[in-house]
Amino acid sequence: MKAEKENRERKEEERGYEEERRRMVEGLRADGIGEEVLEAMMHVKRHLFVPPHLIEQAYGDYPLPIGEGQTISAPHMVAMMCDYLELEKGEKVLEVGAGSGYHAAVIAEIIGKTGHVYSVERIQWLVEFSRKNLKQAGYKHVTVMQGDGTLGLSEYAPYDKISVTCAAPDVPPPLLEQLKTGGKMVIPIGRYMQELYLVKKRNGVEREKKCNVVFVPLIGRYGFREH
Repeated sequence: MKAEKENRERKEEERGYEEERRRMVEGLRADGIGEEVLEAMMHVKRHLFVPPHLIEQAYGDYPLPIGEGQTISAPHMVAMMCDYLELEKGEKVLEVGAGSGYHAAVIAEIIGKTGHVYSVERIQWLVEFSRKNLKQAGYKHVTVMQGDGTLGLSEYAPYDKISVTCAAPDVPPPLLEQLKTGGKMVIPIGRYMQELYLVKKRNGVEREKKCNVVFVPLIGRYGFREH
């Protein structure tokens, strides 16, 4: 195991992944992303979360296919969503749509080992893929479960923050119920013309449009139907 880790680290150095990651982060800094998010993205090895045949594109600022019609989001989108949530150490976060596990790893890096990420993914193959990637990258405080993401994970609620990584017709009621009062959620809404919303749960519910986005659809009881 030690030899395998050392071999992996040597390969990273040889291929210049750290330098590529640094260039990626500098590009995000120019976009105004906060330092805490940038530091986290500097630590997370994105090349461990993409299919092997796409590893040389791991640090490009664009989405990549990961199988099953799903994608790993572009780094700038991951950074923006984390920035809008204003994640803090020790928080409990729900992620809807684990994908390859990369977004969860960035969240986990920010909230630290005293926090925990619960991620729900409907596609079993991606549950296994993300678990493997997160384990390889060393993130133990992330739990990935198979299920309908529109229903959240009520057994671990309430959550300080919720990050939805696929586009919904509207905010699924179960997610709003599982969000703490005072909590925040980022969610893309729309099928073809999508907008990213920051949702704040106070005495009422506040919604703030942030930007136009393109995400795969959220499939489930309160999402879109699978074709």
